[in-house]
Amino acid sequence: MTDLLTPQLVVLDADLGRTSDEVVRALTERVVASGRASDATGLHADAMAREAQSSTGLPGGLAIPHCRSEHVTVPTLAVARLAPGADFGAKDGPADLVFLLAAPAGGGSDHLKLLSALARSLVKPDFPAALRAAADADAVVELVLAAVAPPAPASAPTAPPAQRTVVAVTACPTGIAHTYMAADSLVAAGERAGVRVVVETQGSSGSTPLEPAVIAGAAAVIFATDVGVQNRERFAGKPVVASGVKRAINEPDAMVAEAVRAADDPAATRVAGTAAAATETGSVDLPWGVRLRQILLTGVSYMIPFVAAGGLLIALGFLLGGYQITDVADAVVLESSLANLPEGGLSTYLGAVLFKLGALAFGFLVPALAGYIAYAIADRPGLAPGFTVGAIAGFVGAGFIGGLVGGLLAGFAALWISRLRVPVWARGLMPVVVIPLGATLFAGGLMFLVLGRPLASITTNLQDALNSLSGTSAVLLGVILGLMMAFDLGGPVNKAAYAFATAGLSVDNPASLKVMAAVMAAGMVPPLALALATTLRPVLFSSAERENGKAAWLLGLSFISEGAIPFAAADPLRVLPSVMLGAATTGGLIMALGTTLSAPHGGIFVTFAVGGVVGFLIALAVGTAVGGIAVLLAKSVRRTPAPVLA
Repeated sequence: MTDLLTPQLVVLDADLGRTSDEVVRALTERVVASGRASDATGLHADAMAREAQSSTGLPGGLAIPHCRSEHVTVPTLAVARLAPGADFGAKDGPADLVFLLAAPAGGGSDHLKLLSALARSLVKPDFPAALRAAADADAVVELVLAAVAPPAPASAPTAPPAQRTVVAVTACPTGIAHTYMAADSLVAAGERAGVRVVVETQGSSGSTPLEPAVIAGAAAVIFATDVGVQNRERFAGKPVVASGVKRAINEPDAMVAEAVRAADDPAATRVAGTAAAATETGSVDLPWGVRLRQILLTGVSYMIPFVAAGGLLIALGFLLGGYQITDVADAVVLESSLANLPEGGLSTYLGAVLFKLGALAFGFLVPALAGYIAYAIADRPGLAPGFTVGAIAGFVGAGFIGGLVGGLLAGFAALWISRLRVPVWARGLMPVVVIPLGATLFAGGLMFLVLGRPLASITTNLQDALNSLSGTSAVLLGVILGLMMAFDLGGPVNKAAYAFATAGLSVDNPASLKVMAAVMAAGMVPPLALALATTLRPVLFSSAERENGKAAWLLGLSFISEGAIPFAAADPLRVLPSVMLGAATTGGLIMALGTTLSAPHGGIFVTFAVGGVVGFLIALAVGTAVGGIAVLLAKSVRRTPAPVLA
């Protein structure tokens, strides 16, 4: 503990620059000069990579940049009292007290606990004031070491019987400083308001879940988070006040007051418990646009395994039995066996079996989509009507669009029926008989009698339009699909492009095979481009990013776009536009070269299903090079200060 900070690591009343980049650079050089790190450039890059994730500036003229780095040999804290201050992205202006915490890359979580203790001390006005008044470096060291020394565990205070309790969850993207500062700010605000605030910090240095009895007795809940709340269902039905974590630091009194008012308001927003409960009036804690997106993505997410397994089996069937296997597969499977091989021998028989396995799995594409959309709306009672309406959509030729519409109809019908008040003796029949029957009749009847033909006509027209694409229009479609695949790296836009390609995939439709090739090749580009960039110029990346870059080679070749997410999270403004440029290049080239693909997944490992392998590899290589070079050029530009966050 006493080695964490020494007078040599303290800078008092110095002008180290006006930006976070300049100040961090000066402090990392001081850390290296003290013999605690080996490379100032590498340590500076690691610290600024963390800074790019979210600004470390705090209210009151404070900043706590921090990182783990392979260049650090000893856990170190460097302190600067600046004159003038520097911009670290705090809402209220520049920081004049800066604390740089640098820890070894392979270290444990002790430095996170130290940082948490420091952040908690900074919430108290007396501590920053004492640092600003300190006469010399020795006084600063004494103050800081006293602040970060782990306090003895104190027993939890017993709330007076009449005191109201509000529970809270705080969490920031990295789960370090802001998480704990928000927690302490809310607790202090509760003390001022005469309210007991009990906080669960879902942070990197550990999390102790709130006791169920405390949650049950709470009047309201506060979510001060920038990420999802873990085990959110524990708070179902509680009045809720939700915001980003910084609001709990800047306006804790207002949040506690809002929570108290929500506890007294029967119409207050409440935490949803189940998928069905989330749609109930008065308990919606997400905007309907966000909720609808989650519903649709649930259907797509459950659909993709059917697509991937079925599509790959179909492709393997083609590999063994040839494309003509589609004409004879049924007869071969039913009339032949290992002891009675068909004409063409074992290869034809196995090809037919694999093709039929894949075709049957692929046939669940639309039913699974509709079924799980309905499940996301009405929970388990929505599954049967959703799958049934999805099957109807496939039967009438409404395809993917019919699955979307049918799933929504089935889900909301099941949800509406589930809300009907029925006698006690009939409640047991509702989920297994009444809801599936009623929702299936309603949604299936609409699909057969009213919506089926119009939706089938729309689907047919879209397929005809796709088949008619050629030249510039085809290239433009490839560019658009490439941009979508790289835009959010596995998110809603990426999934929409992938679903568009897989839903229309058919060996009898050459245009759909080109679209599938463009989507998969473009989706491979982001991780490959970043793997290439980390190989060519490793100095521009943190040690963690360089390790991620090694893994990104395999992830990219396997068509796992999410391999680029760690890079995008650390530096989105440079990484995302760069990989989008590379993916768009690949998508356009695939369409221009007429490359086709009959497998919906597998990356480089399904080249046997590619028509025009050379063109596929050329498009992939060019897009990877364009994306990688664009990343390097963007990262070579001097960093600007982190944006001010509200």
